[in-house]
Amino acid sequence: MPSPTALLREEHQLILAVAAVLDRVLAVEVPGGPPGIDTVDRCVTFFRLFADACHHAKEENILFPALEACGMSPDSGPVGVMLGEHEQGRALVRSMGELVGQARDGDRDAEPALRTAASGFVELITSHIAKEDGILFDMADQLIQGPACDALCAAYAELADERYEGHSKQDLVDLAGEILGVG
Repeated sequence: MPSPTALLREEHQLILAVAAVLDRVLAVEVPGGPPGIDTVDRCVTFFRLFADACHHAKEENILFPALEACGMSPDSGPVGVMLGEHEQGRALVRSMGELVGQARDGDRDAEPALRTAASGFVELITSHIAKEDGILFDMADQLIQGPACDALCAAYAELADERYEGHSKQDLVDLAGEILGVG
């Protein structure tokens, strides 16, 4: 029997694995600049394209409207909290992207700011996924069943051929594999 959240939970595991690599890479203190700047840059790309453009789009454009149709408010409660955290995550990823460029250009102040932004993102995404998996997705699995679940899963499948700045979802999964191989 299909679940309205199975695919999203699976994607969460990949996001958490890449977040763990980012956390480990930036935990290393290296004189002269942030360590593994190329890995950090690839993590930022992964979070921007896979976690946000691909994964959060499924939640915001498919799952959350389905929950709203079941009576959940998009402005408050679990859905409202998740939407707010998606915005916070986007801001942190944008900041990390800018700071990676500044660090590459030799800006010494960028390194501590990059570590702070990355740490904030890892903390946010870890907490966010725990809330989604442990609260909101359990609710979704109870509320969205039968034909509604089938329709939701079909909508996810329709996105299989989407492109994210020229990358397929599989390209982004492969990018995660490269990142995990480094970490």
